[in-house]
Amino acid sequence: MTFVVGEQCIMCKHTDCVEVCPVDCFYEGPNFLVIHPDECIDCALCEPECPVDAIYSEDELPEDQQVFLELNAELAEVWPNITEMKPPLPDAEEWANKPDKLRLLER
Repeated sequence: MTFVVGEQCIMCKHTDCVEVCPVDCFYEGPNFLVIHPDECIDCALCEPECPVDAIYSEDELPEDQQVFLELNAELAEVWPNITEMKPPLPDAEEWANKPDKLRLLER
């Protein structure tokens, strides 16, 4: 099983989760983070660290977030690994908890 980064991360990209990951399974895109499903050890350390509640256990992924399971796997293969905490995107607070952000995902 793996953890999955969902839609709430788009346009926010907080990296508190990266700081606690013991296996460095996060990958960084322009405005979103993903978790590599083959590297995640299901430790659950990242989930409570996310200030916008964008990280889900695969078995608790809401129906409207199912597309992110495949997106995390796909993008983790092409985006660079991130292992250190960085500041969130400049307007992250403005985007927190806004719905329908998938269309804004930059690849």
